[in-house]
This record gives sequence, structure tokens and C-alpha cells, in this order.
Amino acid sequence: MPLQAKLDAFRADFEAGKPPYNVPASVITVMHRATAELISSGVAEKTLKAGDTAPSFTLNDPEGHPVSSAALLEKGPLVISFYRGVWCPYCNMELQALQQAWPAFRGLGANLIAISPQTAVNSRKSVRQNHLEFPILSDTHNDVAAEFGLRFALPDYLVELYKSLKNDLPSFNGDGSWTLPMPGRFVIGQDGVILYAEVNPDYTRRPEPEDMIPALQKAARLTNGS
Repeated sequence: MPLQAKLDAFRADFEAGKPPYNVPASVITVMHRATAELISSGVAEKTLKAGDTAPSFTLNDPEGHPVSSAALLEKGPLVISFYRGVWCPYCNMELQALQQAWPAFRGLGANLIAISPQTAVNSRKSVRQNHLEFPILSDTHNDVAAEFGLRFALPDYLVELYKSLKNDLPSFNGDGSWTLPMPGRFVIGQDGVILYAEVNPDYTRRPEPEDMIPALQKAARLTNGS
């Protein structure tokens, strides 16, 4: 089943309040309001696009080892997925889909990383629960996400809702700022230029992993000089 079909099926059950979710309609209304406001703000239009140069960064993996984007790009093109955290079911389904596509990416010479503001212990949980073979890097304060144009602050009413649901982002992230990245997917060529960029302020919408294959094929051709 395509990734978006899985996300749509989950959303339908979640918003209908079906067990085990049992979510009140008032909660759904607040979530819809926040998403609509983020979309209308136009912030997604200011994110990095294909043709832009990606910022270089070094972030720690769940074991505390630094991982450099420059070092990864020396080996081949780089696929990056920015996601919100282990607490987000939409993000977990996306990670699982990326894991399924990982052999195809690797076959085209690419590396794959995920980036999240969450702490190392939560990244280890993400890796374990989603059976991942690629690393998750901790982007404290969403600083790298901000360089890509993805960071946004949750409105006060959404912060209050998250608190009422025991979704304590400061605890998950080790950061009291109540910021998140918009989900974003990028393919970066070895020269540092972005070949593919997909960002959606609606966190329930994610591109299919296969959508990046043409960009990775282009990267392979550039590497081979053809």
C-alpha cells in the first residue's frame, strides 16, 4: 500500500475517534485550526528548494557520534528526512516506508538519514520500534531545520492542547522552545546542490519514497559524468 494511503487510513480512524484512539472532536478541531494557520502563513514557501545549496551540518547520532553531511556527500548523494518525533504516528509510518525504500536508494549510491529535534534516547526508540537501518540524528533546538526553513513555533493554544494530551515536547526534545520542523524530504547531490525538495505544512501529507528516485538517478548520472 502506498505511504499516503496508509496515512489517510490512519487519519480517518483517528479523527473518527475509533478505538484505541477515542479522541474528542474538540481536539481534532484544534489540530485542524493549527494546520490551516500554518498553511496560510506561507512559511512553507520560504523553505529551501531544488537548485538551492544545502547548508553543511554536523549532528550526533543516537550513540553520541558526530555525523557530518560533508563526509556523507563525499560518498554519494544524500537523502534527508526531517520528522517531528517518535510520538508522531505519521512520522513513524514515513520512517517505515523509507526503510522499505532504503535498498533502492543504496543501489543508486545514496546515503539516507533522518533528522529530528528529539533526544538520543527517543531516537534509539524510533530506530528500535521502526526497525531502521539508517541513522537518526538529533537536531537540538531545530537549528538545522531552521537553516532549511522548516522550523516553526507552535501557537499557544496548540501548546496547551499538547500539554493536556501529555505530549510534552520539552521532555521529548530536551528543549523548552516548543518548536517543530515541518516534515521535509530532500535529495542533495555531491556538489551540495538540492536536487529534490518536498515540504508540506500539513503533517498528515508525505511524499512517496519512490518520488525521489529520479533525483537519485540524476545524481548518479552527474557523478558518472554522463
